[in-house]
Amino acid sequence: MHRRHACSLVIGMLATTSPSACAVLPHAPPDHAPMNAPTPGFAHVPWSHQASIYEVNVRQYTPEGSLNAFAAHLPRLAAMGVGILWFMPIQPIGIKNRKGGQGSYYSIRDYTAVNPEFGTLDDFRRVVRQAHALGMKVLLDWVANHTAWDHPWVSQHPDWYKKDAAGQIHAYTYYATPESTPEFWTDVVGLDYRAPALWQAMTEAMRFWLREADIDGFRCDVASLVPTPFWNQARVALDAIKPVFMLAESDAVDLHASAFDMSYDWKLYDTLKLVAQGKAGAVELKAWWAREQARYPTDAYRMRYTANHDSNSWHGHDEQFYGAAFRVMAVLAATLPGMALVYSGQESGLNGLSRQLAFFEKDPIQWHGCPNAALYTELLQLKQAHPALGNGREGGTLAWLPSEHPAVLVYRRQRGADQVTVTVNLSASPQAARGRTLPAWGWHIAAT
Repeated sequence: MHRRHACSLVIGMLATTSPSACAVLPHAPPDHAPMNAPTPGFAHVPWSHQASIYEVNVRQYTPEGSLNAFAAHLPRLAAMGVGILWFMPIQPIGIKNRKGGQGSYYSIRDYTAVNPEFGTLDDFRRVVRQAHALGMKVLLDWVANHTAWDHPWVSQHPDWYKKDAAGQIHAYTYYATPESTPEFWTDVVGLDYRAPALWQAMTEAMRFWLREADIDGFRCDVASLVPTPFWNQARVALDAIKPVFMLAESDAVDLHASAFDMSYDWKLYDTLKLVAQGKAGAVELKAWWAREQARYPTDAYRMRYTANHDSNSWHGHDEQFYGAAFRVMAVLAATLPGMALVYSGQESGLNGLSRQLAFFEKDPIQWHGCPNAALYTELLQLKQAHPALGNGREGGTLAWLPSEHPAVLVYRRQRGADQVTVTVNLSASPQAARGRTLPAWGWHIAAT
């Protein structure tokens, strides 16, 4: 964000070294803290307990748009406090019925290869090794619902694909709800999970990346469109190689039972946009949390965010959604229960020149000073340092505290003796709050 307003971030005795810009830092692997023991219930990998996640859009990340060029940013992201890197699909993109000049990441022509525009499998292996050396884990975006028209399976196994009334494989047709207007995904064809052999082939393709690149899990595209029993058996097969972390692009509760550690929180995302526009406030945020508690198990991780590749490319950028309120919305996403996501370039301020990133064309992020880098560094390092901000049942309880004004939201996360108290002004006017005056869209965080 280019607009500036004074905000105080008090983080106890935690010392931070916040990069002032998106500079490439020298490679310096950090010391590794001992891992916590897993808790009963869904056994999330210990390295996920205090982690935040960062989405990597390789094509747009650098002018080169390559894995090797992205690798130069790994030390910077580690210093920012990123724990998990989620790579949008890196596999070759379909040519038949391709959209735009470079096509969609999500039109996959070969599940077990690397898009030559990004580099080679060895390049990706090196990125994973470097990320691991810096204390970060790696997820690969996985598209199990559909393939490109020119994926070899289309000709080799036509019985693995959905067909129309005439028995022909057709472009995938997506319905958000049974009553909604259909979307025609003309560059992909849908897989039919009534074919038992497809389950084995898809699972083995996922296992390839654990064996060959040592990744740490998957973000699974449109996860609810694939049968949940498939994901359940895939999780068992993956965990047999190494314990993994699984993120579902879904908010379906049943996916948390056996297959997925984390799911999307579209509700909070929508609420944050309304708050920034003056159409919602503390009451709606408290109602959001009440619904969360009623619906999801306590060991479910939920991903909180202000942007991702879909929202940015198709709906709008941070300046449009949040205006002057963007930074305080980032504070809420990072300190309310759940795992915070940062999308590629948000630290640069995805507005103005950086705008919405094109989806089917080359459109590099404009790294112009990174005005949000220091904020994200403080928030993500705060999460790493305080058990109260942990994920799922690993984190602290949430308690709403009294405030002097209805536009001021105050809450405390607490786990044992560790406490983090957050006070946010959800209005465009200064407000008195707990013995201080918060500026418009200001905040204060106290951690002990």
